[in-house]
Amino acid sequence: MDQALWVTWYDLPDSDRAAYLAWVHGAYIPKVVERPGVLWGAHYASEENVVPLGGGKGRVSHVKPDSIPGGDRYILIFGAENADAFASPSPRRFHAQLPEGDQAMLALRTGERVNVMLEETRVYGPEARLPESDGAPAPCIQLGSFNSGSYEDEDELAAWYAQWRLPSLRTLPGVVRVRKLVSISGWAKHACCYEFTSVEARNEHFIYCERGHPEMEAWSKRAVKNLIHAPGSPNLARRIWLAVK
Repeated sequence: MDQALWVTWYDLPDSDRAAYLAWVHGAYIPKVVERPGVLWGAHYASEENVVPLGGGKGRVSHVKPDSIPGGDRYILIFGAENADAFASPSPRRFHAQLPEGDQAMLALRTGERVNVMLEETRVYGPEARLPESDGAPAPCIQLGSFNSGSYEDEDELAAWYAQWRLPSLRTLPGVVRVRKLVSISGWAKHACCYEFTSVEARNEHFIYCERGHPEMEAWSKRAVKNLIHAPGSPNLARRIWLAVK
């Protein structure tokens, strides 16, 4: 099972996008997936004009501009059996060992930000088809990456995920799987990856999923008000490429 994720957020210049995408899909992703313990690679393009949960703005706070790299238009994710698969070598050392042509393509990324994360827990939604759902991520993801405001907030955050947010999604139409993640490297300590059958299914069923549960909606607002999200987080994104070992 894929217990570890290597996640990279970044932007691309318009002029080099076609050449880069041909390279990353045809050469780079297969090369990473060949590494021992790596199970799959998936590439996503972030959506524009995303309607947030609850339908309103202002629920999520973000890190100060320019304090960390701000790329978020593309999200590249690799799944592995455990974090050791991404430590031998680490992402930075792995890239340093690549040929000059590959490094030139990597240099096209702007605002690049990287996390290696471990799965804290997961739940399956009604669209999961086991055992297939233990494979690569779904065609649509919503990926939030963030830090808590202070260590005192960590217990409340953990309780909220365990008692409300994750259990509430087990029966929500369009949900394939949800993974709560914690980091071993990178800026964000926490992440949550929601997987949907499509962007349209997410928009139809997820945005207002807390209506009818006012007490839990209020808890959600309390739980997230002190979180500091990465630029663009949470990202809603469509899968544009997939490779499975």
